[in-house]
Amino acid sequence: MRDRRRKRTIVVMALDRAARLRVALERDGGTCIWCGRAFTAQITPSTEHVVPRVKGGPSWPENEVAACRRCNADRGHRGPVEWLEECERRGWEPDGARLVRALTQLVDAIAREGGQRRARPYVDAQLRRLRRRAAPRGAGLA
Repeated sequence: MRDRRRKRTIVVMALDRAARLRVALERDGGTCIWCGRAFTAQITPSTEHVVPRVKGGPSWPENEVAACRRCNADRGHRGPVEWLEECERRGWEPDGARLVRALTQLVDAIAREGGQRRARPYVDAQLRRLRRRAAPRGAGLA
């Protein structure tokens, strides 16, 4: 088990920043997860950590999505659901389905690879918040 974790770290670290961005763009498409703008020469993509590094988020492909530089900079260290809600308040069209998919893939990667003691409860809490947002108002109330 320990060797498998070491191998993953070596493989992930072998990808430089540009390669990790290419992986995110191929997987997620050519739009910003937060504002929905298509990437162009003027709106350039950057690699965004769904779970911020300061909150324990790993530099794994499962924790990285493509976002425009404006959204990446404006978000700072805010949680993904908090930032999703802020983007909606601003009148943007964030991709909530992509966020759910990224968080779910991160949960699966953490279960598979282990570790991530700080990120695990944070990701679980973010998924709970997203599910509550998606639940119809008054559901579950008797």
